[in-house]
Amino acid sequence: MRSSFPLSVSLGLAALLSLSACGFSGEASKTGQAADPNQRIVVDNFRAPVADWALESDAAYILSLSGCLETLTRYDETQGKIVPSLATEWKQVSDLEWDFTLREGVKFQDGAALDAKAVVTSLQNVLDADVPARAFSPKVVKAVKAIDENTVRVTTPTESPLVPYRLASVNTGVLSPAAFKGANVDPFGHCTGPFKPVSEKPKQSLTLDRNEDYWGGDVQLAGAEVRFITDGATRTAQVQTGEADVSLSIPVSGLAALESDSNVKLLKADSPRTATLYMNNGRAPFDDVDFRKAVRLALDLDALAASVYEGAAIPATGPFAPSEPWAIKDAKAPKQDVEAAKKLLASAGYTAGRPLEIVAIVERAEFADVATVIQENLKAVGVPVKITTKEYAAVEPDLLSGNYDMVLSQRNRLIDIADPIGFLTADYTCDGTYNLSHFCNAEYDKKITQAATTADSQERYRLYAEAGQILQDQAVNVWLVNEQAIDAVRTDMQGHVQDPLARYVLRAESAKP
Repeated sequence: MRSSFPLSVSLGLAALLSLSACGFSGEASKTGQAADPNQRIVVDNFRAPVADWALESDAAYILSLSGCLETLTRYDETQGKIVPSLATEWKQVSDLEWDFTLREGVKFQDGAALDAKAVVTSLQNVLDADVPARAFSPKVVKAVKAIDENTVRVTTPTESPLVPYRLASVNTGVLSPAAFKGANVDPFGHCTGPFKPVSEKPKQSLTLDRNEDYWGGDVQLAGAEVRFITDGATRTAQVQTGEADVSLSIPVSGLAALESDSNVKLLKADSPRTATLYMNNGRAPFDDVDFRKAVRLALDLDALAASVYEGAAIPATGPFAPSEPWAIKDAKAPKQDVEAAKKLLASAGYTAGRPLEIVAIVERAEFADVATVIQENLKAVGVPVKITTKEYAAVEPDLLSGNYDMVLSQRNRLIDIADPIGFLTADYTCDGTYNLSHFCNAEYDKKITQAATTADSQERYRLYAEAGQILQDQAVNVWLVNEQAIDAVRTDMQGHVQDPLARYVLRAESAKP
């Protein structure tokens, strides 16, 4: 199968991620105020880099949303498809090979020219990492090489129709070769984007200045500060007081105050995120499917959505949202059934012993309350629970090693690439690198392997739905509620467009009067 750009996703996915009226480009004409080229803004982000600036880590998201790091391709959330960025076109030249043509005239912020050799150096750095990025690892990419000065070839171990999607992953962002000369990756002065990082306060903030030589045109802001604020209440307060111009991932507890504030605009979009109660399938008593099903039946998802989420989320029907094109057909949210849960617990041979622990990730402010609701629901069926709150960085090693009972977290199904293959592979296959559930099922793995080589999107989506049904039948986790992406901006922000995947926040068009 050979194809050339653009590869577009289905209209269903486009509808899922499309935004309406999220920009403010018309504000200046309404007020008569022109954008001030000397303005700087503050963005409150909900997480900090946890591995210095290694591109294979989540630090790449910080560099991308900060307007520093750019990729060869980009997923355009308004069009719902892959579009050019540092590459202008791409073509599948054989079953296993894709060629990407680089944009001419692009320079890194250190003055070096963007060429194929520089791109290969950056991508190879990710491939060679001790823990490669899920979207771009040796499992899915065999080699990258320069064909000529302006052409990069990506070779895959098996035919893959999703290579352009993988090159839109922030983990494949391109840095100047000078960024890799030390022991650690150094993004300062080595990006191609509209903003260049100039200083940082580790784990606190990143300061950026305008890139005066940006290939994409004039940059409207003089610079910005991206603050790493894990506490949702603080992010809410700072956008309300004007300490921040943009605050990402507003907790539902802050919605009422912001909705009544005329100086703040709330931006909401459907999001491929589901709040999830992860259960450690590799550890008793969660290694028994009847016990996991009992936990699911014990929970009142309708009450949870109405109370903790104040109606801003809907009960989940499974691992996917109903609006997604790969959703399980006719899936229904499970209803609480205490008596049925008790019978399943008896079938599993469960007798109450040590209290089972739920870890609530503090980055999501509502999870502490969610944990309390779950604790009460499980108490009603005879399962004692204790609650612990921790920052995600502190608990991740235990999650990956299987040293936990339950954890409340949420995953964006399109976080690795703009197709659920990344999420479904990393999170639930036997060899998945982010398999927090410690689930392993041969039938599931077979469907995911087949989907990864299926070019026809509708057939691929059918396989995703079948894989999702296996996860639901095995009660791998309890998918609690489908969330919205909710950000807040000051009303004087111009040119700001919400990205429900939180990859592109600071853009060349962002401005203030």
